[in-house]
Order: sequence, then structure tokens, then C-alpha cells
Amino acid sequence: MLASPSYSRPASSFPPALHSSSGNVFTGFIPMGKVTGAPVCTRRSTLKVTCRRSQERVIEEESSSQKMAETKQSFKVSSGEMSPLGVSQVDKGINFALFSQNATSITLCLSLPHSDKDDVNVVELVLDPSINKTGDTWHICVEDLPLRNVLYGYRVDGPGEWNQGHRFDTSILLLDPYAKLVKGRSFFGDSNQKFAQFYGTYDFESSPFDWGDDYKFPNIPEKDLVIYEMNVRAFTADESSGIDPSIAGSYLGLIEKIPHLLDLGINAVELLPVFEFDELELQRRPNPRDHMVNTWGYSTVNFFAPMSRYASGEGDPIKASKEFKEMVKALHSAGIEVILDVVYNHTNEADDKYPYTTSFRGIDNKIYYMLDPNNQLLNYSGCGNTLNCNHPVVMELILDSLKHWVTEYHVDGFRFDLASVLCRDTDGSPLSAPPLIRAIAKDSVLSRCKIIAEPWDCGGLYLVGKFPNWDRWAEWNGMYRDDVRRFIKGDCGMKGSFATRVSGSSDLYQVNQRKPYHGVNFIIAHDGFTLRDLVTYNAKHNEANGEGGNDGCNDNYSWNCGSEGETGDAHIKSLRVRQMKNFHLALMISQGTPMMLMGDEYGHTRYGNNNSYGHDTALNNFQWKELDGKKQNHFRFFSELIKFRHSHHVLKHENFLSKGEITWHEDNWDNPESKFLAFTLHDGVSGQDVYAAFNAHDYFVKALIPLPPPGKQWFRVADTNLESPDDFVKEGVAGVAEAYNVAPFSSILLKSM
Repeated sequence: MLASPSYSRPASSFPPALHSSSGNVFTGFIPMGKVTGAPVCTRRSTLKVTCRRSQERVIEEESSSQKMAETKQSFKVSSGEMSPLGVSQVDKGINFALFSQNATSITLCLSLPHSDKDDVNVVELVLDPSINKTGDTWHICVEDLPLRNVLYGYRVDGPGEWNQGHRFDTSILLLDPYAKLVKGRSFFGDSNQKFAQFYGTYDFESSPFDWGDDYKFPNIPEKDLVIYEMNVRAFTADESSGIDPSIAGSYLGLIEKIPHLLDLGINAVELLPVFEFDELELQRRPNPRDHMVNTWGYSTVNFFAPMSRYASGEGDPIKASKEFKEMVKALHSAGIEVILDVVYNHTNEADDKYPYTTSFRGIDNKIYYMLDPNNQLLNYSGCGNTLNCNHPVVMELILDSLKHWVTEYHVDGFRFDLASVLCRDTDGSPLSAPPLIRAIAKDSVLSRCKIIAEPWDCGGLYLVGKFPNWDRWAEWNGMYRDDVRRFIKGDCGMKGSFATRVSGSSDLYQVNQRKPYHGVNFIIAHDGFTLRDLVTYNAKHNEANGEGGNDGCNDNYSWNCGSEGETGDAHIKSLRVRQMKNFHLALMISQGTPMMLMGDEYGHTRYGNNNSYGHDTALNNFQWKELDGKKQNHFRFFSELIKFRHSHHVLKHENFLSKGEITWHEDNWDNPESKFLAFTLHDGVSGQDVYAAFNAHDYFVKALIPLPPPGKQWFRVADTNLESPDDFVKEGVAGVAEAYNVAPFSSILLKSM
């Protein structure tokens, strides 16, 4: 993940009092609903829980309108329970529990549904620490509350010294870190709601989700995975998707396109962040990037709630929860696993220069965030703050969140953004055995899950091949990406590194009980160039981002094949097509777990923008008409090669290759000018060997083809120099001679039968 911005919320965005056009003042908790007709002035009694004998009392909330019509609503409250954190239904009612070690006062704010949709009932309950606090947990039980559609938040007070690390502010309504559902703005990217409040809510009324009697998890072995990194919204948001606009860009929209995923051949989707996030973080104050919408989602508001604006129609948290489950159920029914890209390294609350307090910062800043010796926020995430992941309280929060997504939503695994942050102590120093990383690896609920680290952070803690793993953690193999890019584009001295990467990166992962599949091989990911841009641009072109081209990575190891950007030159265009096929062939025949990016199957371009997180446009959105135009050539090659991998076990070994399982047809290892590599993977059971050769020279190389296994002959499956459909023939083409002229910047794939 690349750094995202830090922006402040103007003081007026959530004031203590909201003035109506008629001059009336709405005090305290501001309701989500629009108030129409005669303005309603809410006079609420903010009462302390003080009845120690019965630990129960009745709160009367008085409301009066301009007509002076008076109504009353009564609630019984009791001290409540400290566990579980968040909201839970108990025998006596609805229990609310919130951790804050340093708070001195906490007020629970409730907005209740009303029979008149244009009216609201508002209650604020001040908790008495002598009754409503156990240890560092504040709690209260409220009887007779509706079982759904109640919005809630907290006002938290405490020491006011910033130099002591506190950030308390009672004027701000705070979101419960353990809220299982979150109500935010109604529509994705609606700039009219850029300052919309985030509220916790719950649903104890709906029936449990019906997963079905014949439902089962795919349970795909890690060695068999082919991962497709994708963005839920961008997958179907473009009108070219042809689906109903009410579900475009939603969880349900993704369901409509599952046939495409099956046609492509992948068996796992890795979804960019789907926790509730703030897509309008860039627009809270004037700045060079205030024209953008954070469509990638690396701006987490809450770790338990699905993104409400990925629901169909108007964003609704209850509907989002149900439709997320429908999506998972449909993907599982298709044999596709669901891996979530999770962001536990930072939150949306920005930095101390432009603070944006919505939850953790205002509840207990010193607990939830890493601070320097001057009690200022540390920034190992590049986003202004760093979650204090190995603090016991924060570690429990993260574990509870992960287990919630596994038990409630049936997800199959997680990819941890900037996971090296999770390997830092509370003061930011690296840990050799981080408690959180170990706890995730050892947790019984998470034992069936794939757990994948992005093994670096923005503080320079680069842990590729060295990530603490307990033989469970897999890693994004950043060295695979760099070495394969450099070899395929023709850099000198890369042949040995390329051989190491395609054979499973044993230099990184052959330690203890780790396996080749613990290395997630990728050439392209969401940040950086798309595959098409990798062969079209030598340099990034990020002018649309508003930072003068200063954002995004400069070390892309790309090659434009002779001309920067789009061109009409037939030779260059042909070379680019060939190079894209070379990259995909290398990825799919490598030992380890392959991952590809959404859109690369048709050659999506971002026109050289290698940091496109802020564009909710065709720059990121899947272009279905372009796919239609590439179905019989580019897409066909990509799809057939994925399916070839699935059907040939020599490409996905459980263990690292032994000498008898691979033969390198090479005696020129020490020559840095050599850019040709060929090898055979041996199938000792059926004799279905696989031969591959890669030529990164700008001239033909005559490759001597080894003898096939006894009783077999070689068939050509792929030659990236040929036009479709001859570039990939799944049944193979017979007549392979003793030598094969491998064209410049091309690769071939043979199989014995």
C-alpha cells in the first residue's frame, strides 16, 4: 500500500449544537435523518447512573416541538457487563461496553428510530465510573431498546494535555471500535456528505443468514491457489459491466460476474479493503488532492463492519452485511475462496498536524497508537499514524476482528497490508517474535485461514524472506516481482536470480517447515503499474494525482519497448503483447503461489499512473468492452495458461524442488550477458514433463531440446511469438524438433505426452 493523506475535519463539521434555519438549536447528539417540517428542539435529560442499591433507574427523555407537544419515553438501565466489548444482546436488554484506560468520563449517545421518520428520539447517558466501570472497561445495559436501527456513539473526556499523549474532546461523537455495523454516508463518493458522521448500529432482530444445507468451504490447498487481486467497486462500477445500476460497484455486482472469474480460471479472490472506510478523506480541506476519491480503501474507520456503501442502492449497514455474505456464499459455491486485504497498520484518523478524530484517537490515543518520546504520533504507515498492534488491548481487538470475519462472514484468509508494522513493539522498535504475529499463527479459529503478509512498511522494516512466520505465514514476494521484471525486460546479470525465483525462491523460504507456496509470486499488484503499463512506460505519469508527479514509486523496472506511451508502431505494439505474455507465462509456471491483478487479463491501462488510489473512474474501473475485444487473443492466452497450471502438478510442488525434479539446460551461469534460460520439470509418476525456455535477448536463440521421457514425445503448448490461437494450444502441437528457434523477447512451453 502506498501512503495516503492526512487531513483534518473542520471544527464546524460536528459542532456541539446544530442550528436550524429558524434559529432553533438542536443540542447534543445530531441525528442521521433529515429533519423536515416544524423544527424539533430536543431537550434531553443527561442523567448519571447513580442508583447503587438497585443498580437500576428510569430515564425520562423529554422532547418538545414548537407546538409545545410533550412526549416521554422511559428506559430502564443497569450497570451492564464488561464483556464482550461492543454491543451485545443480554437477558436484561442491550449491553454496551467500551474500553478506555485514560478516560475520566464517558457518555453513551443513542439515536432511536421514531414512528415519524422525520423525527428522532435522542438519549445521552452519562456513565458513573463507580457503577459502570470494571477495570478499564465502561459498560451499561439499557432495557427496552429497539433490536435494530438504533444509532449510537460515545463522548469521551479525559486529561487534556496533548504533550502527555491524550486527544480527548467531548465535542466529538466517537464510533465504537467494536461496532459490528457502521452507518456512514449514504452513497459512495457523495461529496455533499463528505463530513458525514460514522455511527455504530446493530441488528438483533433479523434471522441468521441462511448459508444453505449443502454449503461448504472450498478449502483449497495453498499450493493450488491462483489469486486474483481485485477491487469490489471497480470490478463492476463502469457502465460497460452491463449490470443493473442499482448493484453496479457492489457485493451483488461481483456475484453477477463470477462466470468471468470461472472462465479466467482463478480460484481465490483477494479483495482490496472492504472494512468500513472513508473514501472522501482527501476532500476534507483544500489541498492538491481534494479532487480525488480514495477508491482503494486504505483508510479504515472500523475493523468489524463491512463497507456499507458497497451494498446495493443506498448504503445501508444491515443490507451490506447480508449482501457481503451472499457474495461469499456465491463465490464459495463456485469453488472460489475469499481473502481480504486488511489494514491493521493505521486508521483514517490522520496525524497530529491535521487530526481527524472519529474513534480510537478520542477514546484512548495513548493505547491505540504508537507515540514517540514527545507523545506525538509515530508514522511507520506513511499515513500519519501507526496502530499500536502489540499492545495487549489492540492485539485483542485485531484478533477479535479477524475471528469475527471468519465466523460471521466465512472468509478464507487475510492479506495484511504493511505487515511489518505488526512486527513492531509499542515504541516502534522491531520485534523478532511479535506477540500478535504469533497469536494469529496459533489461533484455533484462524487455523483454516490463509495468512499472507506484505512484509515491509514505510519505516524501512523490509522482511521479505525473514518475516516471523511460525511456519504458517506466507509473504508477498517482492523480490520475485523485481527479479522477474528485470530479467524479462532484458537486464544483464539477472539469469541466476530469475532461475531462483521461478523455482520457488528457496533462498528465502527453505527454512524450517516453510514451503514454496509461502511465497506469493506476483509481477503486478494494485499499487504500481498495470501489466500493460509495465511494457508501455519507462516512467510514471502521475500528474492527475495533483502532486506534481512526486508520489508513487520511481523504481518500476519497466520498459516501454521503444516508445513512451501509446503508439501506432506495429512492431512496438507486437513486442508489448509478447512481453505481457512472457510475464504471465513466467508467473504461471513458477513454484509458489501466483497472484495476478484484476484487468491484466485484457491489458488494462492507467496511462502510466502507478499510484491511482484516488480515481473512482475508468482509470481503475474494469473495462468490460475492452475485455470483449480481447476474448479471443489476450484473454484466451491468460486463461488457458492458468488452467494449464491447475492440471500440471509439476508446476505447484508441495516441497522445494530436488535435483531429480528439475534439470537446468544451462552451462553459462556466470556470464552476465546471457539472457536465455531453459529448464525441464520432471514428472516422475506419469512422465508428463514440462519444458520452458525464456529468451530475453533481442535476437533468436537456437535451443537444443532435451530428449523426452521414454515412450513420450514433446508437444508445443505455448510460443509467445506466435499470434493467437497458435500462441497457446492446450492439446499441444506435435513435431517438435531437436532444436527450437526461440524468437527475441519470447518464451516457449512444451509438454511430453
